[in-house]
Amino acid sequence: MRTRTFATLLGLLAVISLWATACGGGAAAPAAPAQSGAAAPTAAQAAKAGAAAAGEPVDLRIAWWGSQDRHDRTIKAIELFQQKHPNIKVTYEFAGWNDYWTKMTTQAAGNSLPDVMQQDYAYINEWYTRGLLSALDDQVKAGTLNLSDVDESYLTGGRIKDKLVAVNLGANTQNIAIDADAFKKAGIEVPADTWTWADFEKTATALHDKLGIWGIGDDLTNDQNWKNIYFTLGKWAYNADGTALGYTDDKPLVDFLSLAQRLVKSGAAPERAEEIAQFRDKSVEQKPGAIGKAAMDYFNSNQLVAYWKAAGDNRNFKLLPIPRAEGGKSANYIKPSQFFSVTSQSKHPAEAAMFIDFITNDIDANKILQGERGVPIAAKVRAALKPTLTKAQAETFDFVDRVGKTAQPIPPPDPKGHADIVKNVWTPQVADPVMFGKITPQAGAELLRKEATTILSANK
Repeated sequence: MRTRTFATLLGLLAVISLWATACGGGAAAPAAPAQSGAAAPTAAQAAKAGAAAAGEPVDLRIAWWGSQDRHDRTIKAIELFQQKHPNIKVTYEFAGWNDYWTKMTTQAAGNSLPDVMQQDYAYINEWYTRGLLSALDDQVKAGTLNLSDVDESYLTGGRIKDKLVAVNLGANTQNIAIDADAFKKAGIEVPADTWTWADFEKTATALHDKLGIWGIGDDLTNDQNWKNIYFTLGKWAYNADGTALGYTDDKPLVDFLSLAQRLVKSGAAPERAEEIAQFRDKSVEQKPGAIGKAAMDYFNSNQLVAYWKAAGDNRNFKLLPIPRAEGGKSANYIKPSQFFSVTSQSKHPAEAAMFIDFITNDIDANKILQGERGVPIAAKVRAALKPTLTKAQAETFDFVDRVGKTAQPIPPPDPKGHADIVKNVWTPQVADPVMFGKITPQAGAELLRKEATTILSANK
């Protein structure tokens, strides 16, 4: 799973906010729509508000991050959209996670954001409150964006203060992907969904001892697992208003970092230098398990399609939930894998909403996309895709359904300062030094508390 660095988001967005206030530019918060007693217009009436419905040429820009498999599928879906709307010309751009956010924040500062941008649950609150995303409620009321076939549970994550600012591109949850053939070869039973971190350590170590490969691949000590170890204990990394950490006991984090150190020492996980050199910031197709160097990998369920494709159809994988603390609750929650949002700098918000509607509801488009971003949110689309699913897609759909039965409610979006904490504290000052053996897990946990407290205090 990717490390959540966000380039210079905080600094750039602060500049954007000041620039928008001073200049009244396109980054200003969208004005509230006028309300009247008139009935909501029909979809056809609403479409007339957009140039596309009048047959006028429209240039629409769309941007996303992801793997090469995602790029290929999305481009094919865009081509289908253009066939159905020949007067809309779509230009697009895509990149890896880190490069994407660097590019988007730079474009925001230059008032040149695309019409539709892929968004992440961790960041929609900050982007919307800084006036960079448009609320979509009027497009829904008008019928331009039809969400009548979507259960509210799939939409909740995209709402900020009761405004729909982002549309879920697929249900998603974190997982440990296991190489089922490697487990069979090693004579190790597949763990139960209720496995603990102690079970995980024993399993990873046994796999390494019997097969000579890593039991677990890269990215185990990413910031998501820092949050997961507290989530399973009924807490969260941050308090409700994002002004401080949400826990007082550092011991669970110390224990987790110590476990990670033991796995490296035993050879069951890659040494930090090798992990950074070979796997950091690489796509899911290049993860250790996909190339046969590890028996387990950590990532998000929507990434299994690309992961399995890279590994080969002759491989067999199974998804397991994130391990939980002894006696703890599920460490999983169902979240939007990503969103599409309409930016406030868009010159064609109606057509941008039409594209999101197409991705949400068009069955042919979703036969191309095949749930690569996550389990589709429209019920009719899920029903239509089931007979066509590959092994990877079927496993993803089954896993999300299985985990959903015991998953905890989705926690709030990360507060302002989270990206700063991850980029400037968690990765360079805590996780990496601990795994290099330069500081102890206890020192790392104490440093995180000190630095995170300082950063989050700005939210008071």
